[in-house]
Order: sequence, then structure tokens, then C-alpha cells
Amino acid sequence: MTAKQTIEQGRAILGIEFGSTRIKAVLIDEQNKPIAQGSHEWENQLIDGLWTYSIDAIWQGLQDCYADLRKDVRRQYDCEIETLAAIGFSAMMHGYMAFNQDQQILVPFRTWRNTNTGKAAAELSKLFNYNIPLRWSISHLYQCILDNEKHVKDIKYLTTLAGYVHWQLTGEFVLGVGDASGMLPVDPTTKTYDATMVSKFDELVAPRGYSWRLLDILPKSLNAGENAGMLTEKGASLLDPSGHLQAGCPLCPPEGDAGTGMVATNAVRQRTGNVSAGTSSFSMIVLEKPLSKPYEPIDIVTTPDGSLVAMVHCNNCTSDINAWVGLFREFQQLMGMPVDMNELYTRLFGAALEGDADCGGLMAYNYVSGEPVMGLTDGRPLFVRSAADKFSLANFMRAQLYGAIGVLKVGNDILLKQEHVRVDRITGHGGYFKTPIVGQRMLAAALGSPISVMETAGEGGAWGIALLAAYLIYNNKVKACPLPEYLDEVVFAGNTGTSIAPTPEDIEGFNRYIESYTQCLPIEQQAVESKK
Repeated sequence: MTAKQTIEQGRAILGIEFGSTRIKAVLIDEQNKPIAQGSHEWENQLIDGLWTYSIDAIWQGLQDCYADLRKDVRRQYDCEIETLAAIGFSAMMHGYMAFNQDQQILVPFRTWRNTNTGKAAAELSKLFNYNIPLRWSISHLYQCILDNEKHVKDIKYLTTLAGYVHWQLTGEFVLGVGDASGMLPVDPTTKTYDATMVSKFDELVAPRGYSWRLLDILPKSLNAGENAGMLTEKGASLLDPSGHLQAGCPLCPPEGDAGTGMVATNAVRQRTGNVSAGTSSFSMIVLEKPLSKPYEPIDIVTTPDGSLVAMVHCNNCTSDINAWVGLFREFQQLMGMPVDMNELYTRLFGAALEGDADCGGLMAYNYVSGEPVMGLTDGRPLFVRSAADKFSLANFMRAQLYGAIGVLKVGNDILLKQEHVRVDRITGHGGYFKTPIVGQRMLAAALGSPISVMETAGEGGAWGIALLAAYLIYNNKVKACPLPEYLDEVVFAGNTGTSIAPTPEDIEGFNRYIESYTQCLPIEQQAVESKK
């Protein structure tokens, strides 16, 4: 069947993901291959000291993204999208979207980026004996309670961005278990909110006299493959104001961007993991068992099918590298040389492979913004060297690439060295890996593990949520099977990508680098303090 026939017969599957700077739509065929896409650029706003996106921006962005997808379909296949086999929605996780009984938002959407929840997160972490990050929904809710915000008494619904969009398009107030685990910890046995923590929270806030209890206002948690509702007439018109799209197709549970990244890299099976490395970075390692104790740098979430995942989230990754490459571009322009940015990145990244395994003593701190894993609330990018260090372009670029994943290594050393977590395969995706071999080799040295990269990983989270929508259809019409089996056998068919294993010299060199990196961290701390 051609792509045009797939679309005309209503067999195509749609995935849409709301990222921090872009909303992306991917249309896939019955072989899970992308056949069309659309996008919309957007930016968060800082209003009254809090990062937000307006409700109007959410719907205008979604509609523009879908219109761009329709445009791509007409351009490629000269046809219109009338019906779809299934749809899935994903979005950046965590944050705070609270609504009253009339489904009106009570305060502007507070995104994961906000860090005003420190007191709440610390108190809840102690109460639950579980690391509760600042960006989780429960931290936002409790901080509102501590701050005596008047709207709290009127909350009827509390959800995430993906959950909100799904709710409005289907009428179903539900959430995929992976996204739910970023609202409140999830019990891996029941695959829903941890009952003990729910009870403790209700007891904690009972003296406030609210009319609701926690489970009254949270979305129902659903596993990957479960039915999560149908596109309503209202939902179809919200998504496609042109009126072409018909109601009635099924939707999979809405998920967070971490879960769709795991799906897109085939990293949902226990003892697998993935690293997303772009403007920010995070690693996701699927655990065989819970960690022995909570660690502040490590968040525990779940896969879309409910397995525990240890997440190390870093606020910074490639931004400082991009700034330095921009400086080299300016030099080329100054010298009257033609500038090809792809070639410039490729040559500079390639030069790093010629550097010493420990960067010759050079160090780079890429903290454009604060880095919670390292205990820093603000950032100052720094390049540090002594007169005796080996100052060369190769070592400089290697230090920049090491520095981009230095915090990631610190967090993962807790998992791999202290907790002895076993990992069979780690897959990398994102701009850090765009130049072949280089990023893979650096991350392999940092984690002491082979790193794979798959061509399909570049399709991103919109493709990942489209795969989860396809999994819903497969479970209903073909056969019920676990999500890891579906990805292994149906989607990826044994393709594990291209793998690079670390050399002993690279591992030893990165370990020397990170030892100096952590010893010299007071330099970064002083830089932050002195510029306040």
C-alpha cells in the first residue's frame, strides 16, 4: 500500500509532541515509517516570575502544527486527511495545570522549568523518604498550599500538558503511567500512584480543610496499550478547524517526553537505557529493582508500561559548545573564509578525537543555567586551565565535549558504581551525536558502556508517541503482547543501531578529567556567587 492509499483509507497514525520550543506532528504508516510531518515553533514566557505558555498558545500551536502537517500531506500526496487509525499526544513532563469544576484553568500553566518549589520538594522528599524533584506536579501543588494561594480550594482537576490536551479532545481525564510518575511517585506493582504517599499527603494537608483529596483531582493512570478514549466531535474541530478530520478514532494514553524518548530508542526493557543530549540532557536507565535509597540527583519515573526508571536530568548540554563554535565561525568570517556550519561542527568535533584522553588538563563547565545535580541554582560557563596544561585545539574541543556530559557522568556514577545497576545497552540521541562516532565515543568513555545510535532516533518524541498509538491498535486487533516485545519484534525488528565500545584509555582519561572537574567545582561556585 502506498503512503497516499494509507492516508486516504484512514490507516495512518498520528503522533504529536509538545516540546519546549517546538510542537511536532508525525504521521506514520502501518509499517511505523514516517510519511508526513508538521511543526510549530513556540517559546515559553516569564510572567510574574514564573515560566508559562498560555492556553491560547497551546491551542493555536496545536492547530498550526496540524495545519502544517495537512500542508505536507497535500504537497506530497495531493490528498486530505479525513480519518485516522489512531492518535497519540505527548508533551514535556511535570509542571502544574489546575482547573476548576468548569474546566477553567485557575492559574497560568507552570512548566517544569520553574524552580520556586524548593521548600515543598524538600518537605515532601522527607515525608515520603523519596526524592521529589522541584519540577514534579506534587511539588508545585504543595508549594501553592504553603504559599496560601487562594485557588487551591477550587481545584477539581490537576494534570500535565499532555493530559490536558488529551482530556479536551476525548473527554477522558487520564494519563499514561510514565507521565503520571512525574506528577507523583508510582507503585511499579499497581502501576498507579503510590497509595502510601497519597495517604501521607492527604494527612499532611487535612488541617487546611480542602473539599478534595489527592486522588479526587489526579488523572487516572493507564498503561501503554490500554484504550484511552476516542476523538470527539469537539476534539476533531479543536485539532482541525478546517473540518476535514472526522471524529471517532482511538487515542492511546497521553505520555511525557521522557517516555516517548524511551520508545523512540527502543529502551523500555529492563537493563536498557537511553541518553538524550541536546540543549539539555538526561539519561534513562530501566531498573530491575528499586534503588537501595533515594538520591537527590536521581529521579525515579517509569516507562510507558510501568517499569521503574532512574533518570538523571541535566539542565545544560550543548549550548556552550554552540557558543564556542559560533566564535570559530566569526573567526572564519573575519578571515574572509566561506562558512559551512555543518562542516565547521564536523571538523571541530573530529579534532576532539585527536586530543589527550584527559583533555591535557583542560576543563570546561557548560553551566549556562543552574545545575541542580551539582547543587547550583545559577550558572556561569567557564573554561579553566593552568599554565602547565596542554593547550591545543584538540584538547580544547575534547574538554568542551567532556564538559557537556560531565554532570551526566556524576549522576550516572551513582547508579553504575554505587548501586551497581546493570545495563546491557544504552542508546544515544540528540544533537550531541549528530557528528558520527565522536559523541558516541565520548559518552562511552564517560559511562564505561557501549553506546548505540539508531537512524530512527532522530525522528524524536512525536514518532515515539505515534508508535504508542500504533501499539494500541496492535494490541486490540493483532495480539496482546508486552511493549518491549512489540518494539523489539515489530518496530525495530532486531535493529539495535551502530554501537561503539569505550577503550580502557578513554575510560581512564575521562575518569581523570572528572576527578579534576569535581575538585575544581568551587571555582564555578565562586563565579556564580560573585556575579549575583
